[in-house]
Amino acid sequence: MSRSATIDRQTGETNIHLSLTLDGRGESRIDTPVPFMNHMLTLLSRHGFFDLTVAAEGDIEVDDHHSVEDLGICLGQAFAAALGDKRGIRRYGAATVPMDETLASVCLDFSGRACLVYNMDLPKAKLGTFDVELVEEFFTAFCNHAGANVHVNLVYGRNLHHMIEGVFKAFARALDEATGVDPRIEGVLSTKGKL
Repeated sequence: MSRSATIDRQTGETNIHLSLTLDGRGESRIDTPVPFMNHMLTLLSRHGFFDLTVAAEGDIEVDDHHSVEDLGICLGQAFAAALGDKRGIRRYGAATVPMDETLASVCLDFSGRACLVYNMDLPKAKLGTFDVELVEEFFTAFCNHAGANVHVNLVYGRNLHHMIEGVFKAFARALDEATGVDPRIEGVLSTKGKL
Protein backbone atom coordinates (compact mmCIF):
# COMPACT_ATOMS: atom_id res chain seq x y z
CA MET A 1 0.00 0.00 0.00
CA SER A 2 1.53 3.29 -1.13
CA ARG A 3 0.79 6.08 1.29
CA SER A 4 1.83 8.96 -0.93
CA ALA A 5 0.25 12.03 -2.45
CA THR A 6 1.10 14.77 -4.91
CA ILE A 7 -0.56 18.17 -4.74
CA ASP A 8 -0.40 20.92 -7.33
CA ARG A 9 -1.83 24.32 -6.44
CA GLN A 10 -1.77 27.30 -8.79
CA THR A 11 -3.34 30.63 -7.88
CA GLY A 12 -2.74 34.24 -8.80
CA GLU A 13 -0.44 34.40 -5.76
CA THR A 14 1.43 31.08 -5.64
CA ASN A 15 2.43 28.05 -7.69
CA ILE A 16 3.21 24.99 -5.56
CA HIS A 17 4.09 21.38 -6.38
CA LEU A 18 4.33 19.13 -3.31
CA SER A 19 4.94 15.37 -3.07
CA LEU A 20 4.70 13.45 0.21
CA THR A 21 5.45 9.86 1.17
CA LEU A 22 4.43 8.95 4.70
CA ASP A 23 6.55 5.81 4.99
CA GLY A 24 9.79 7.46 3.99
CA ARG A 25 13.30 7.95 5.27
CA GLY A 26 13.17 11.67 6.03
CA GLU A 27 14.57 12.72 2.68
CA SER A 28 13.60 16.11 1.29
CA ARG A 29 14.08 18.57 -1.54
CA ILE A 30 12.57 21.87 -0.49
CA ASP A 31 12.67 24.98 -2.67
CA THR A 32 10.34 27.81 -1.68
CA PRO A 33 10.83 31.59 -1.82
CA VAL A 34 10.72 31.70 2.01
CA PRO A 35 14.10 30.54 3.38
CA PHE A 36 12.85 30.05 6.94
CA MET A 37 10.05 27.75 5.69
CA ASN A 38 12.62 25.78 3.69
CA HIS A 39 14.37 25.13 7.01
CA MET A 40 11.14 24.22 8.84
CA LEU A 41 9.87 21.86 6.10
CA THR A 42 13.28 20.19 5.82
CA LEU A 43 13.35 19.41 9.53
CA LEU A 44 9.68 18.33 9.47
CA SER A 45 10.61 15.77 6.82
CA ARG A 46 13.69 14.57 8.69
CA HIS A 47 12.20 14.29 12.17
CA GLY A 48 8.90 12.80 10.92
CA PHE A 49 10.60 10.34 8.53
CA PHE A 50 8.49 11.68 5.66
CA ASP A 51 9.90 12.00 2.15
CA LEU A 52 8.91 15.47 1.02
CA THR A 53 9.51 17.41 -2.17
CA VAL A 54 8.32 21.00 -2.48
CA ALA A 55 8.84 23.40 -5.37
CA ALA A 56 7.09 26.71 -4.80
CA GLU A 57 6.89 30.20 -6.23
CA GLY A 58 5.03 33.03 -4.57
CA ASP A 59 4.38 36.76 -4.56
CA ILE A 60 7.01 37.51 -1.94
CA GLU A 61 7.30 41.03 -3.35
CA VAL A 62 4.04 41.58 -1.43
CA ASP A 63 5.15 39.56 1.61
CA ASP A 64 5.50 35.89 2.66
CA HIS A 65 1.89 35.47 3.81
CA HIS A 66 0.39 33.84 0.70
CA SER A 67 3.34 31.49 0.25
CA VAL A 68 3.35 30.29 3.87
CA GLU A 69 -0.43 29.87 4.02
CA ASP A 70 -0.53 27.97 0.72
CA LEU A 71 2.31 25.71 1.85
CA GLY A 72 0.15 24.82 4.86
CA ILE A 73 -2.84 24.19 2.58
CA CYS A 74 -0.83 21.89 0.29
CA LEU A 75 0.81 19.97 3.13
CA GLY A 76 -2.58 19.45 4.78
CA GLN A 77 -4.11 18.25 1.51
CA ALA A 78 -1.18 15.88 0.98
CA PHE A 79 -1.57 14.29 4.42
CA ALA A 80 -5.33 13.90 3.89
CA ALA A 81 -4.80 12.28 0.49
CA ALA A 82 -1.95 10.01 1.63
CA LEU A 83 -3.98 8.78 4.62
CA GLY A 84 -7.01 7.98 2.45
CA ASP A 85 -9.72 6.32 4.56
CA LYS A 86 -7.30 6.20 7.55
CA ARG A 87 -7.66 2.46 8.01
CA GLY A 88 -5.19 1.12 10.56
CA ILE A 89 -3.60 4.43 11.56
CA ARG A 90 -3.00 5.29 15.20
CA ARG A 91 -4.87 8.56 14.58
CA TYR A 92 -3.43 10.35 17.63
CA GLY A 93 0.09 11.67 18.05
CA ALA A 94 1.85 13.67 20.73
CA ALA A 95 5.39 14.87 21.19
CA THR A 96 7.25 17.18 23.52
CA VAL A 97 10.62 18.31 22.24
CA PRO A 98 13.41 20.32 23.88
CA MET A 99 15.35 22.78 21.77
CA ASP A 100 18.09 24.21 23.96
CA GLU A 101 16.26 26.54 26.40
CA THR A 102 12.88 25.90 24.72
CA LEU A 103 10.30 23.19 25.36
CA ALA A 104 7.54 22.68 22.78
CA SER A 105 4.61 20.30 22.66
CA VAL A 106 2.24 19.27 19.86
CA CYS A 107 -0.72 16.92 20.21
CA LEU A 108 -2.88 16.02 17.22
CA ASP A 109 -5.76 13.87 16.03
CA PHE A 110 -6.63 13.02 12.43
CA SER A 111 -10.31 13.06 13.38
CA GLY A 112 -11.61 14.62 10.17
CA ARG A 113 -12.49 17.75 12.17
CA ALA A 114 -10.33 20.82 11.72
CA CYS A 115 -9.39 22.64 14.91
CA LEU A 116 -6.26 24.51 15.87
CA VAL A 117 -5.45 25.40 19.46
CA TYR A 118 -2.41 27.63 19.30
CA ASN A 119 -0.66 28.59 22.51
CA MET A 120 2.42 30.40 21.27
CA ASP A 121 2.59 33.96 22.49
CA LEU A 122 5.12 35.26 19.98
CA PRO A 123 5.88 38.95 19.54
CA LYS A 124 5.28 40.71 16.23
CA ALA A 125 8.83 40.23 15.05
CA LYS A 126 10.92 38.93 12.17
CA LEU A 127 13.50 36.17 11.90
CA GLY A 128 15.52 37.42 8.96
CA THR A 129 12.73 38.38 6.57
CA PHE A 130 10.21 35.93 8.07
CA ASP A 131 7.23 37.31 10.03
CA VAL A 132 6.85 34.98 13.01
CA GLU A 133 3.07 35.55 13.09
CA LEU A 134 2.90 33.44 9.90
CA VAL A 135 3.56 30.29 11.95
CA GLU A 136 -0.06 30.40 13.11
CA GLU A 137 -1.25 30.94 9.53
CA PHE A 138 0.66 27.83 8.43
CA PHE A 139 -0.86 25.65 11.15
CA THR A 140 -4.37 27.02 10.56
CA ALA A 141 -4.13 26.19 6.86
CA PHE A 142 -2.75 22.71 7.62
CA CYS A 143 -5.57 21.89 10.06
CA ASN A 144 -8.30 23.11 7.74
CA HIS A 145 -7.06 21.01 4.83
CA ALA A 146 -5.85 17.90 6.66
CA GLY A 147 -9.04 17.63 8.71
CA ALA A 148 -6.89 17.49 11.82
CA ASN A 149 -7.20 18.67 15.39
CA VAL A 150 -3.83 20.19 16.37
CA HIS A 151 -2.83 21.62 19.74
CA VAL A 152 0.40 23.62 19.67
CA ASN A 153 1.82 24.53 23.07
CA LEU A 154 5.01 26.44 23.62
CA VAL A 155 5.79 25.49 27.21
CA TYR A 156 8.63 27.99 27.53
CA GLY A 157 11.51 29.51 25.62
CA ARG A 158 13.45 32.69 24.97
CA ASN A 159 14.97 32.41 21.49
CA LEU A 160 12.40 32.88 18.71
CA HIS A 161 14.20 30.58 16.29
CA HIS A 162 14.43 27.81 18.89
CA MET A 163 10.77 28.26 19.86
CA ILE A 164 9.47 27.87 16.31
CA GLU A 165 11.91 25.11 15.42
CA GLY A 166 11.00 23.21 18.58
CA VAL A 167 7.32 23.38 17.62
CA PHE A 168 7.99 22.11 14.09
CA LYS A 169 10.09 19.22 15.43
CA ALA A 170 7.34 18.30 17.90
CA PHE A 171 4.81 18.56 15.05
CA ALA A 172 6.92 16.20 12.92
CA ARG A 173 7.18 13.59 15.65
CA ALA A 174 3.47 13.82 16.50
CA LEU A 175 2.62 13.41 12.79
CA ASP A 176 4.85 10.35 12.56
CA GLU A 177 3.11 8.74 15.53
CA ALA A 178 -0.42 9.58 14.36
CA THR A 179 0.11 8.37 10.79
CA GLY A 180 1.78 5.13 11.85
CA VAL A 181 -0.06 1.90 11.12
CA ASP A 182 -0.86 -0.37 14.07
CA PRO A 183 -1.70 -4.00 13.18
CA ARG A 184 -4.05 -4.20 16.18
CA ILE A 185 -6.40 -1.67 14.60
CA GLU A 186 -9.11 -3.18 12.43
CA GLY A 187 -10.69 -0.58 10.17
CA VAL A 188 -10.40 2.85 11.75
CA LEU A 189 -9.76 3.79 15.37
CA SER A 190 -13.26 5.06 16.11
CA THR A 191 -16.41 3.66 17.70
CA LYS A 192 -18.29 5.26 14.78
CA GLY A 193 -16.49 2.99 12.33
CA LYS A 194 -15.52 6.00 10.24
CA LEU A 195 -13.31 9.07 10.49
